[in-house]
Amino acid sequence: MMNKILVLGLGAGDLNQIPYGVYKSLTKEKTVYLRTKEHPVVSQLEAEGFHFSSFDSIYEQNDEFSAVYEKICETLLEKASTETKIIYAVPGHPLVAEKTVQLLLERAPKYKVEIEIGGGQSFLDAAFQALKIDPIEGFQLLDATDLSREMVRLNTHMLIGQVYDRFVASEVKLTLMEKFPDEYKIAIVTAAGSERESIKWIPLYELDREVEVDNLTTVYVPPANEDSILYREFSTLRQIIATLRGPNGCPWDKKQTHASLKKYLIEESYELIEAINEEDIDHIIEELGDVLLQVMLHAQIGEDDAYFTIDDVIAGISEKMVRRHPHVFGTFVAEDEEAVLKNWQIIKQQEKGEEKQSLLEGVGKGLPNLLKAVELQKEAAKVGFDWGDITPILEKVQEEFAEFQEAMQEKSREEMELEFGDLLFALVNVARHEKINPEEALLRTNQKFSRRFRYIEEKVAEAGRPFTDFTLEELDAFWVEAKEKGK
Repeated sequence: MMNKILVLGLGAGDLNQIPYGVYKSLTKEKTVYLRTKEHPVVSQLEAEGFHFSSFDSIYEQNDEFSAVYEKICETLLEKASTETKIIYAVPGHPLVAEKTVQLLLERAPKYKVEIEIGGGQSFLDAAFQALKIDPIEGFQLLDATDLSREMVRLNTHMLIGQVYDRFVASEVKLTLMEKFPDEYKIAIVTAAGSERESIKWIPLYELDREVEVDNLTTVYVPPANEDSILYREFSTLRQIIATLRGPNGCPWDKKQTHASLKKYLIEESYELIEAINEEDIDHIIEELGDVLLQVMLHAQIGEDDAYFTIDDVIAGISEKMVRRHPHVFGTFVAEDEEAVLKNWQIIKQQEKGEEKQSLLEGVGKGLPNLLKAVELQKEAAKVGFDWGDITPILEKVQEEFAEFQEAMQEKSREEMELEFGDLLFALVNVARHEKINPEEALLRTNQKFSRRFRYIEEKVAEAGRPFTDFTLEELDAFWVEAKEKGK
């Protein structure tokens, strides 16, 4: 017969709340171990003459809760290996927000000890009753000592337990303020279900200021219903896109396909690049949103057609990033960026599974041809097919320009096109060696041309005459003025 640890719950409030069976077990046994004496039931039982052993001293010896829980679990299992039966009592219910019990259940088989879960009232019941909320509407129970913004859901009732002190309360506040406005109303619930039960509503920013918290404190965050808050949730965006393509949605959105949306993805990507070049943060936010919109529309089309969902997209890229970064998520050691890129290529090739017929196979696939030229040259350079300095590259540009001029004199349209392509390719090589992105360089020149031409339009409008009344020399003079102003 295995030795046993009987785990009992002290409930959420005072002695009146605990079941009679739990009361009998607590008062009948000579040795009862408590996770902490800081509980109303304990002080009431001690007033009746009962004595208990607690692990409060372990809290004082350790700075982190994880170390405390480990030590308590280890101590209990060692004692249980020599004693037939011991009682371990915890606040609330043994299976609700009680890390030590989970550790005991996990490790007991190794010690050949049986863990029996006794009764106890969860603090959840008392909290629901005190706040008058129905959990069927959806709720979250979160641990204040292990809280992150990714866990927080805005549209459900949220109860945050283990708010032991002001330091923990401060960490909770900072995490919640990443999701909610500073003034958002929350409730501090203390000793729910007991005679000293209290509920105090405060703005979020005051959570760690004037409000007293202790080991019987629970923070309640009501569901958000303001659009300004809910619009920050990914699930809200997903629902908006689904509605737009739903039966009562937008006719334009409903008729779109992967093919019809291609041009918009390209346009939005270039507008994002323009915003980045302008170093305009608000514009970057807006354009990133437009690019994300395209991703969401494609994902919704995939879901509507029952091929894939945005979850598949996220899972795919998450898995790929972990797989291709073994130096971050695994044991591979990469000394520098070059080692990272080299290993990335090795992993990428392994994923493809088959040998490439050419080094250039698939390089730059789907890119605009200006950028594809860069990628082709970079790939060839990896095996030494590249000049070591810029001089012969500039000479190649001159050579290609001369050949283009010859083609112009011969008036061969096909030859002109081929030679012009060679000239562009040579210029791309110059850009690559000088670490210039040719696409961005051309984008900036386009923007510069547009600005200067708008200046010409303004001067023409000021004159009150049509463009046709101006000579090229006059228009070019305006251009020179625009150029000088631009400097």
